Amino acid sequence: AHFSVELFQLEPFVADEYIERLVWRTPGGGSRGGPEAFDPKRLLEEFVNHIQELQIMDERIQRKVEKLEQQCQKEAKEFAKKVQELQKSNQVAFQHFQELDEHISYVATKVCHLGDQLEGVNTPRQRAVEAQKLMKYFNEFLDGELKSDVFTNSEKIKEAADIIQKLHLIAQELPFDRFSEVKSKIASKYHDLECQLIQEFTSAQRRGEISRMREVAAVLLHFKGYSHCVDVYIKQCQEGAYLRNDIFEDAAILCQRVNKQVGDIFSNPETVLAKLIQNVFEIKLQSFVKEQLEECRKSDAEQTTNLSSKLMEFNLGTDKQTFLSKLIKSIFISYLENYIEVETGYLKSRSAMILQRYYDSKNHQKRSIGTGGIQDLKERIRQRTNLPLGPSIDTHGETFLSQEVVVNLLQETKQAFERCHRLSDPSDLPRNAFRIFTILVEFLCIEHIDYALETGLAGIPSSDSRNANLYFLDVVQQFNDHLMPLISSSPKLSECLQKKKEIIEQMEMKLDTGIDRTLNCMIGQMKHILAAEQKKTDFKPEDENNVLIQYTNACVKVCAYVRKQVEKIKNSMDGKNVDTVLMELGVRFHRLIYEHLQQYSYSCMGGMLAICDVAEYRKCAKDFKIPMVLHLFDTLHALCNLLVVAPDNLKQVCSGEQLANLDKNILHSFVQLRADYRSARLARHFS
Repeated sequence: AHFSVELFQLEPFVADEYIERLVWRTPGGGSRGGPEAFDPKRLLEEFVNHIQELQIMDERIQRKVEKLEQQCQKEAKEFAKKVQELQKSNQVAFQHFQELDEHISYVATKVCHLGDQLEGVNTPRQRAVEAQKLMKYFNEFLDGELKSDVFTNSEKIKEAADIIQKLHLIAQELPFDRFSEVKSKIASKYHDLECQLIQEFTSAQRRGEISRMREVAAVLLHFKGYSHCVDVYIKQCQEGAYLRNDIFEDAAILCQRVNKQVGDIFSNPETVLAKLIQNVFEIKLQSFVKEQLEECRKSDAEQTTNLSSKLMEFNLGTDKQTFLSKLIKSIFISYLENYIEVETGYLKSRSAMILQRYYDSKNHQKRSIGTGGIQDLKERIRQRTNLPLGPSIDTHGETFLSQEVVVNLLQETKQAFERCHRLSDPSDLPRNAFRIFTILVEFLCIEHIDYALETGLAGIPSSDSRNANLYFLDVVQQFNDHLMPLISSSPKLSECLQKKKEIIEQMEMKLDTGIDRTLNCMIGQMKHILAAEQKKTDFKPEDENNVLIQYTNACVKVCAYVRKQVEKIKNSMDGKNVDTVLMELGVRFHRLIYEHLQQYSYSCMGGMLAICDVAEYRKCAKDFKIPMVLHLFDTLHALCNLLVVAPDNLKQVCSGEQLANLDKNILHSFVQLRADYRSARLARHFS
């Protein structure tokens, strides 16, 4: 048993190890090579004895376990009984607690009621004490001698201010005949304390003591002189604020600085800030603007408006837009009454200067353009007959149209419109804007553009002039490239649209007239070339057998001239305008060549030369890129074939595709130009 106990004490218990240890402890239980020989019988005997010991030990332990279980059950029953007793005790305690809580609530209710009663008694008592103190202080004023420390001690100015403010209110209710003297003394003390507080506020502001300023301002809030305190603040915060040359920027910086500070001092910061801004406008800015206007008669309204836009971000405690607008108008009211007269006078002066400076740079003296009935009559006659009706002016290639002038005039007008919008009364704005627009029309459209058109028209030579220089297309180019876009972007106020439409229609009419007269002049130049260069012998050479088949010199020069004019038209216009003008020029060019060819008599070789000329004219007509013009010259080329075709083939040629639809008289007129027409044989074949 002893061995068993020792063997069981080893942890953890493993059966194999337990048996192994038991064997080693038994004599004769070792291996055969050990100190003692292996004795199985002895080992078996030891195992049997050990098993008996283990059984005895198991029985002993089992009895002990049963005893412990019984003891545990007994203690559990006792513990359960004890818990039941504790639960009963807890229920009793909880019941006592509820009773105590109800009692406490009852007591608290009584206490609150008692507190209300005490407060009801204390409030009148405090008022009575306050009234007693005020009566005491009132008696001092009544006796004429202020003995209380609150009035004699300068450090108690806050308490004194509170007392005197209340006494002042009381004194207002007293009859004057009986209490005039004491009312006067209270008012005097009220005034003295008010002055002391304002002085204290002033000193604190100069020292930069924001907390003291806030404290004094709170005391002064109930005094009549509170507004004077605000005035002092506004006055002192402006000291040294205007050090730059730009008063408007200084004012904006000042207001921004005050806006950050005023909320820490006053209980109504928005009112104080609004009063500061009003002070800046009505005193500082008004004085500045007056000085400026007296010197140069120009307003600083634009800068003032810019300043007001910066001030819009602040809280002014009112309608900011209306408030600032009234301030601005108050500054300029004496000048705004006749604003539009000053504006129009200034705009006319500036516009005239811009035009004069331009014409001076061109060494040009503007000529007078007639108006009225005679001029209108001349214009109608000129449009219908293309007669020059007046001396032709040599402009030496100058168009008298300047993009820079137009931009400058429009810029001046734009600035005038901006000033008009800001400075005009709303009811006067449409009328004032229209007056500005009429000045723009006068100087831009009439004095500059219309004058350039009239000068260009006058510079167009007559159709019978020799070596004429055609500069009117340069005017057209300037008008299309530069002026029309600028005119179309002018201010489009509703009352100006009709006037703008009329002006542009008049300009376009003059452009059409000028282009028509220019085309006539071109045709006239071609006539001069043909008359000077074309000879009768060109189409009826003396030696029929010694002629080189080529186009004539007159044809060469006319084609060179036409190509140059076509290129100029393409550079001067754009879009459909190019096609329209080239169509008209092409038709007139064809008519000129057609009529020119009708003046000559053609031999067989001369007819061949005529065909070569027309072929060159047709090649020139291709540059027009107008199908109708090319078709006209194709037909003319076919007609010229009648000058050389054999008599027997005349009918066949006349019935061809290009000539079949022509009038027979036209065909006959070309056949008659043949030198051999009068032979009976030719007449018979054609008829």
